[in-house]
Amino acid sequence: MYLQHFKLNEMPFSLTPDTAFFMGRAGYRDALNVLLVALRSGEGFMKVVGEVGTGKTILCRTLLKNISEEFACAYLPNPYLRPSSLLLSIADELGIEYPKRASQHQLLKRLNEGLLQFHAEGRRVMVCMDEAQAVPLQTLEALRLLTNLETEKTKLLQVVLFGQPELDKVLDEPSIRQLRQRITFSYQLQPLARDGVEEYLMHRLAIAGHDGPKLFEAKAVDEIARGSGGVPRLVNILAHKSLMAAFGEGEGRVNRSHAKRAVADTDDARSVVQTSGLSELLARGWRWCRRLFGGAMVAVAALIAHTMQSPPL
Repeated sequence: MYLQHFKLNEMPFSLTPDTAFFMGRAGYRDALNVLLVALRSGEGFMKVVGEVGTGKTILCRTLLKNISEEFACAYLPNPYLRPSSLLLSIADELGIEYPKRASQHQLLKRLNEGLLQFHAEGRRVMVCMDEAQAVPLQTLEALRLLTNLETEKTKLLQVVLFGQPELDKVLDEPSIRQLRQRITFSYQLQPLARDGVEEYLMHRLAIAGHDGPKLFEAKAVDEIARGSGGVPRLVNILAHKSLMAAFGEGEGRVNRSHAKRAVADTDDARSVVQTSGLSELLARGWRWCRRLFGGAMVAVAALIAHTMQSPPL
């Protein structure tokens, strides 16, 4: 609704994880490079952890896009899989045929044959599992056993797990400690700092076709950074609502008022602001107590020194 007003070719802040908007900065390029190096060096298990909305899915899809010519890739977005369903899903994704109503033994045999065929063709095989914190323990163990398929020198299957911080708690379970020990590369996605939020906004606007002066005033960026907590998904929501507010007033730029209204209209952003406000209030109280306590200690020390120097009665 505001594309023509701001001279944009497409919506810049859609929630769809479009790889065209992948930002190769602010930690995301580092995460992608870590995964590419680990995969090309033949590592078995890799892990990427990040809070909700920090960009794990778009990173996963960008990885698949960058490595699809070298690897045969299986992308598993649904974590609620039983061990048998896991094998079926991987076979389907890789195009490996299997008999109807195949037993688990038959599936494993066909998968092994298919992986060996990919190896003979000079291609490696990668499985990307999204939302891995929700995968049942038995399924994770089945995945580990599947990675036991190997030649004398190389793994036939490599796995990248993408999940929320709860994934680390899942991997601490004693029953899957062997899988945890096989994770040789890991990366944790962090929220964007204030400057990172501004860079993110400019990057997505440029991809969407904007080539004029900055659309977001500095104080508007401050509000969006504060309201989002640096989480890209929330940045998208607040930026979109801010542009709508500016468009509704016929303004050519987003100012602080527009951004504050966007924050007030977004439940998660209000929660972030309230939490940060409470933290700031507590920090101010602590600093005040330190000054008060420090002043009192100085007074007590001065009184003790004066008493020691005074002649006895």
